[in-house]
Order: sequence, then structure tokens, then C-alpha cells
Amino acid sequence: MTAPKDFNDRMLSLGLARVSEAAAHASARLIGHGDEKAADQAAVNAMRDQLNMLDIKGVVVIGEGERDEAPMLFIGEEVGTGDGPDVDIALDPLEGTTLTAKDMPNALTVIAMAPRGSLLHAPDVYMDKLAIGPGYPVDVVSLDMSPAERVRALARARGVNDSDITVCILERPRHEDMIAEVRSTGAAIRLITDGDVAGVIHTAEAALTGIDMYMGSGGAPEGVLAASALKCMGGQMWGRLLFCNDDERGRARKAGITDLDRIYARDDLVTDDVIFAATGVTDGSIVAGVKREPGHLTTETILMRSKTGSVRRMIYRNPIK
Repeated sequence: MTAPKDFNDRMLSLGLARVSEAAAHASARLIGHGDEKAADQAAVNAMRDQLNMLDIKGVVVIGEGERDEAPMLFIGEEVGTGDGPDVDIALDPLEGTTLTAKDMPNALTVIAMAPRGSLLHAPDVYMDKLAIGPGYPVDVVSLDMSPAERVRALARARGVNDSDITVCILERPRHEDMIAEVRSTGAAIRLITDGDVAGVIHTAEAALTGIDMYMGSGGAPEGVLAASALKCMGGQMWGRLLFCNDDERGRARKAGITDLDRIYARDDLVTDDVIFAATGVTDGSIVAGVKREPGHLTTETILMRSKTGSVRRMIYRNPIK
């Protein structure tokens, strides 16, 4: 039977879940062992093996790095059987290598798939990011606002005091001024040590997570993954690439980016229907981590489709071989 050539997101979604689950299983044996590289490599190997079982003509557009930096799942690598739709793949085989090595919360395996040409080919540079959940007017906050202005604008839109807003920020020295300014408004801050894809996703379920807004700079590739999740769950996101030197600007131009100052909205980062899967490696606020039971491994995966807005949570109990 010939595989369909159109982007059948309903059929492909379960295959994508298997890819993220396999990566979580592979990295789970290295939780708490202090070896970030080994944990990441285990996830990469498993994710690549599963991707190559899917009936797709896939190209990795967000991956482990340039070809000379990453032996597998490098940017531009072709994956899949070659018999099926042309698709873009964005992935982070182990978002939170340090979290895994130290057995800290919120390590995930993450992957997104969309029709060819619909995911921004973001270079491996920093991106200034801002995200909020669904239900707000368009552009109620913006990257051109100061951190304090964003808090006040979101509080007005919610009809609450500034002190009722909680902002998620990656704990880094570069964010010290931002953190101080947000706190000057009376807003609360939830600092995270790693994993800003999860940080952005938290805004989509503010009633459950308690996080109203995400802001700060982090990896641009992770920004595309986060936008993929928000496109499925609802919410707004903006990103602007940040460059430290001419080499980084050259990477952007090589990826086809000509306007280096552009602010990308969520639907600029992901322009077509997308499917997104994330599996917990360590326990977190989005999904539970891998559980070892006598003879079995149990994982939790969140699987989403932007076409329908569906969010499915799946428990997978797999015998240990």
C-alpha cells in the first residue's frame, strides 16, 4: 500500500508520539547519572531510529546543530522512509540535558512536524521571546514594551492587579535587570533553570500552571518548538533573533533570513498546520516523568494537533526487554 503524499496529521500524530516516547525511554536510564552528553546521545539515537520508520519524506529544520557539529539529526538531515508527505521536522531529543543528568524536574523529549516549508529555519542563536495564553486581544503585549509595561497591560486585559500576574523567566545573569523590573510591579516570578519550551507551554494553561506570561531570551530553535505547541493549544507568542557577532548573522542569512530585525509572531514561526509531541523524562508540571516498575517503563506523552486544537495525554506502559 502506497503511503499518502498529503500531510495527514491525524495519521502521523501517533507515529510522532512513538518517536518522543522512544527518546524518553532511552534517556531514562541515565537520569541522575551526571552525564549530559550520554543522556542526549541516547535520546538522539532512539529518536532518529523511530523517525526513519515513519512514512514521510522529512527534513530536520530544527535539530542538534549544523552537519559538522552533529553526527545525527543535524539540520538538513533527511529522515523517514522517503515514501510519504514532504514534511519539516523540529526536534529537541532531550530538552533539559542538565535536568536529566541531575534528576531535576521538567526534562522532556520534544518534536514537531509540519508540511514542508512551514517551520522557520531558525539558526542556533538567541531569541528574545514573549508568550501569553489564549483568550486575550491580539497584541495586548509586545516585545517593544518594557517588562513592566507588559505586566501592566496583561493585568488590565485580565481585569486584575499587577500583583496577580505571574511571569516565567529563565534564571540567567542576562535576565537580572528584567527580573528586577518585573518585581518592581508587584508581579510574581517563577524562575526556571532550564527548559524554556516547557516555560512557554505553561502559559497556555495558566489556570493549571499559574503562569500568565513568559519572557526572556533563550535558544531560537526552542522558540520554534514552543510556537508549535502554542499553535496547537492557543495563545500568542513573539520572537526576535538576537545576534552577538557577524558569524551568527551569517548563520541567519544562510538559513534564508534577510530581515535580521524582524519580530516574528507565532504564525510566522509556524505558518501551517503542525503536530507536536512531548514525553516526560523527569517529573514536571506538563507531563509525568518515566516511571520504572517491575518489568515495565511507563511514560506520559502530550500529543497535540493545531488543525483541530486537540490535546491528548497518553500513558504508555512498555515491557522492559
